[in-house]
Amino acid sequence: MARSDGALMAEVLALRHENAVLRRQVARVRYEPADRAWFAALSGLVPRGRWVEVFSVAPATLLSWHRRLVAGRYTSTKRVPGRPSTRPAVKALILGMARDNPCWGHRRIQGELLKLGHRIAYATVWEILTAAGIDPALRRSGPTWKQFLAAQARTVIATDFFHVDTALLRRVYVLVFIEHGTRRLHVAGITAHPDGAWTAQQARNFAMALGERWEELRFLIRDRGGQFTEQFDAVFEDCGLRILRSPPQAPRTNAICERLIGTLRRELLDRILIINRAHLCSVLAEYALLYNGARPHQGIAQCVPDHDPDQVATVIDLDIARVRRRPVLGGLTSEYQVVA
Repeated sequence: MARSDGALMAEVLALRHENAVLRRQVARVRYEPADRAWFAALSGLVPRGRWVEVFSVAPATLLSWHRRLVAGRYTSTKRVPGRPSTRPAVKALILGMARDNPCWGHRRIQGELLKLGHRIAYATVWEILTAAGIDPALRRSGPTWKQFLAAQARTVIATDFFHVDTALLRRVYVLVFIEHGTRRLHVAGITAHPDGAWTAQQARNFAMALGERWEELRFLIRDRGGQFTEQFDAVFEDCGLRILRSPPQAPRTNAICERLIGTLRRELLDRILIINRAHLCSVLAEYALLYNGARPHQGIAQCVPDHDPDQVATVIDLDIARVRRRPVLGGLTSEYQVVA
């Protein structure tokens, strides 16, 4: 304040010239919030006609800064109501599962997360996949005989044949069983000639392997194929089961077994070339271990067939723990486990 007007004028001219030099060297000046507040405060002391000479920005820009500063002072900072968003680590895991397993839908991914201890709604998984541009897969319709199967699920077992064409153009047939209550898969046998005698023998072998668990079962569902002879039915009737034959050309009456065969084709057989019968035996045996011991199922509340109902999954902190992907069948599908 003690300096003369001439000294102040000289200092102002020197600073203006320095600003002009710096503007020629810098393409765009970036101002911090504190700089904008300082310019907005000084604008009240400078006549508007001289703003262009004093400030390095347009008057409209300076006024918008001032309005933003005033609005920020009176803007409420209360928390927006609603559920907390999904953590980035969980989102990254969901997207990783979807990319590693193209045939998994949002329900399948929800079951895998539940197995890891994260209870997330399937709609949340749907939204995350949709936002990332990944098809979440539509839920398919359920089976018929709905009321009957719901009431009798733990006492029902179903069986059926399906065929596989090898790379050498030879057709082999697979006999499978599935327990409705637990969704447990049993591969009973593989042959190129599924006649009545062979099918009856596989039934005897399967009955011996199942042991005391026959006491929980009451019904066997099968179609009217010629391979299922009276000798085949006699094996299960001796175990106390009642044979339920599905109507002709009505696969939906054995819907759970048909869905199993569809799963085997979509997740396994349609994605690999089978060389021969021995190769098929090896592939089905490895997949059956995954199907019974690690794969969640919608029909049993996203649990696995060999799941212990008394065991409760603990919530895993994905920010600390690391989830490891274990490829199955050369990477055709995957199992996720927490690394200790």
